[in-house]
Amino acid sequence: ATSVIQCKQKVAQLSAQLQQYQNAIKIYEDIAQQSLNNNLLKYGVRGYLLNSGLCELCKGDIVAITNALERYQDLDPTFSRTREYKFLADLAASIDNEDVASFTQVVKEFESITHLESWKSTLLARVKDALEAKVMEEDDLT
Repeated sequence: ATSVIQCKQKVAQLSAQLQQYQNAIKIYEDIAQQSLNNNLLKYGVRGYLLNSGLCELCKGDIVAITNALERYQDLDPTFSRTREYKFLADLAASIDNEDVASFTQVVKEFESITHLESWKSTLLARVKDALEAKVMEEDDLT
């Protein structure tokens, strides 16, 4: 089971890097679901949900992000007590408030404790770029 999951993880990661976010989200959520029922794998669930959540953030739809966080809590009731959940929720709030400084600070605080793999940092950079562009665009309209 673990080698299948490792292959799926790689496919999901590549999908995310190729901006095929919906595909990556589905795979990560499927892996999380499968892992919950396995005592050896269930500790990886929050990582899969974090990855799925980062892909949701890349899509830039705040309603979808909020719905995803609710879905993750339904899937794993312990998830809402994790740093990964708080990280995603705080990022979503920064996006909703169009607050680039807050977004940057949330990422910095998370990274001070948990090293993010480069592909995750790339996804976060994409989200930040989109957020900055949105804020600039709205500043131009006023």
